[in-house]
Amino acid sequence: MNNSRFELYYKTQAIIPEDQWDAFLDALREPLPTTFRVAGSRQVARALNDVVRDTYIPNLTDLVFEGEAVPPPKQIPWYPDGLAWQFNVPKKVLRKNPEFKKFHSFLVYETEVGNISRQEAVSMLPPLFLQVEPHHKVMDMCAAPGSKTAQLLEALHADDDVNSSSIPSGIVVANDTDAKRTHLLIHQSSRLPSPSFMVTNLDASNMPNIKVPHDPPRGSNLRNLVFDRILCDVPCSGDGTMRKNVAIWKRWSPLDGNGLHSLQLRILKRAMRMLAKGGRIAYSTCSLNPVENEAVIAAALNGIPGFTLIDVSSLYPQLSRKAGLTRWKPPVDKELTFFDSYESYLESLSEERRKMSKMVKTHWPPDNVDGLCLDRCMRVYPHLQDTGGFFVAVLERAEFPSASGHPHREGKRSAGHLEETSTAKKPRIGDDGVAEDIMDQDESVDASASTSASVPVSDQGECAEGEPRENAGDTGFREAPYTYLSPDNTSVVTCLQKLNINSSFPSQNLLVRNPSGEAARSIYLTNDLVRKIIESNDYMKLRLVTAGTKIFGRQEGKTAGSGFRVLGDGIPVVMPYIADEHIVTADVEVLRILMEGYYPLLSAFNEEFRETLETKSPGNHIVRFPAGNRDGVNLSHDLVVPIWKSGMSLGLMIDKKTKSALSLRLFGNDITTVGQQKAKSQTENQAKGHQAETPVEHAPMLDELRESTPVIDDKDVLG
Repeated sequence: MNNSRFELYYKTQAIIPEDQWDAFLDALREPLPTTFRVAGSRQVARALNDVVRDTYIPNLTDLVFEGEAVPPPKQIPWYPDGLAWQFNVPKKVLRKNPEFKKFHSFLVYETEVGNISRQEAVSMLPPLFLQVEPHHKVMDMCAAPGSKTAQLLEALHADDDVNSSSIPSGIVVANDTDAKRTHLLIHQSSRLPSPSFMVTNLDASNMPNIKVPHDPPRGSNLRNLVFDRILCDVPCSGDGTMRKNVAIWKRWSPLDGNGLHSLQLRILKRAMRMLAKGGRIAYSTCSLNPVENEAVIAAALNGIPGFTLIDVSSLYPQLSRKAGLTRWKPPVDKELTFFDSYESYLESLSEERRKMSKMVKTHWPPDNVDGLCLDRCMRVYPHLQDTGGFFVAVLERAEFPSASGHPHREGKRSAGHLEETSTAKKPRIGDDGVAEDIMDQDESVDASASTSASVPVSDQGECAEGEPRENAGDTGFREAPYTYLSPDNTSVVTCLQKLNINSSFPSQNLLVRNPSGEAARSIYLTNDLVRKIIESNDYMKLRLVTAGTKIFGRQEGKTAGSGFRVLGDGIPVVMPYIADEHIVTADVEVLRILMEGYYPLLSAFNEEFRETLETKSPGNHIVRFPAGNRDGVNLSHDLVVPIWKSGMSLGLMIDKKTKSALSLRLFGNDITTVGQQKAKSQTENQAKGHQAETPVEHAPMLDELRESTPVIDDKDVLG
């Protein structure tokens, strides 16, 4: 794996010392280790991490395979609470070594249900540096496939109990310009169902303002919502991912970064205009190219006053990183021709070629580069800690306006033509003209005052970035509308009464998604701020794909009790509103019976549990399995699940994959009906001389469960 232009370009940029160059290249040529993060709120993640550390790792230590020592998985040293892991073993070890087969099976199941995130180590960094808290309003500008979004949600719910979820006052808005990829966001977030979550399908560089009422209210006037934390993990050339995307070695071009620079800059500037005073932005790429990194940061800082780069070198001290660059030279052609400045480059061109040039001034370091503190940017290189390449910068908006007391204004600058060349996304980019910033995005500014009749327009007709234009000709959005139900809605009242949910439950925040506005199949819950956003904005203009979390679903049937039931996702949300006397307590033997069959008869259970359920009406009930160690099964925390009583049988209302993952975690093997069928099939195959390759039939290898894992069916799963 070689690319002479790649080597020449980055040697010219002096991204690393000469004496580290060989180690850098050698690391780029090595396969990337498998890394994963234990997901969920703090308590949930720690409980599962204990299973990894105490149950699996001891059996993976001091192993020898075919005469060679096999290193065990190890915790990534800089990740908080030891919740991220790394291992690097050949696939044949995962397939043939019994202990690694068992570990691999555990990881595959937990990944598929979302308890484990198959995520590259450096990809975990940007959300950590944002330091999100439960009250924060958070925007993820380019969110798909959603592993970083999941981290942001986890931070919002960091203090949740294992079986009960708070309703944070903050929100996470996850946006992506690709409609299909927004459904990856929904899947990634499904394991931490949150009433504070929204997904939008918008152009991040042209994000519309989101309106909310004033607090306290000012009649019908609305204001522009500003965010406390914004993640800009922007589209990039991706040459930091060469270890897993080896095709980049062949197709890499020095002009890739040039072609994305202006799009990245527009996304970052739009984020800066949506940021609250004192708020933070994390800008990140998986590129090593300074044109996509430091050049974008420098142009943004010079374009919009009132922002500074934060020194975060003291955070996560075990992370090996290098300082950002203050000198770089953008290539002006594929032959790697360099000029010291934009002016010297223009002087080399004829008048005709100047008009056709795709280079812009911000590709080069600005005159004030030494005063921008670009060394506070962070560069992560593969040879430092066996990772991919990555770039992160954290910007903060000043708490106070300029000394004059007037909002900052950004002057116009010259424009240059540019065409995107990303292999992943190739939008056509017009002039990079920057119009005057017509508003300071203060929460006290009326939305009605944020536009002006004399909005400056660039030569290409682009509206000022302070108030982006509406998406013209946008006809592809087909999502259902959002309708909040009245608290006295018959379906709502009946559902809450059957589950004994008390009156403090925020029933005013229950919504449905269908044209009729009636409770037909599913009922969702949002927090107060999400409700204000939905009621104050046209959901079509916001291209709102989903909001809140689905907590109730209709159970069809002719038996008594049919109606809405609480879904697995809804259990953590409703638990704080249900008194203990309305929850059935059982032991692990009951759980075993529920997992081994689909609808076991009541007669199959022990006398105490059977008599308790016989007094219950048909329908939805909640069962708690207390923490403890019994019959060799260790529950580190209470397990709470929904069941359905139908006549003389019971059903555990969680999906098949979640059942299998739970079974492996508690019983050491898959005792579910599906698991038994797979085990039988494997035994038959082995008897015929066909050795099964993996412990789970047709199970993918863990390294195939990347951040782009396909969407699975939207089923109710254990919360």
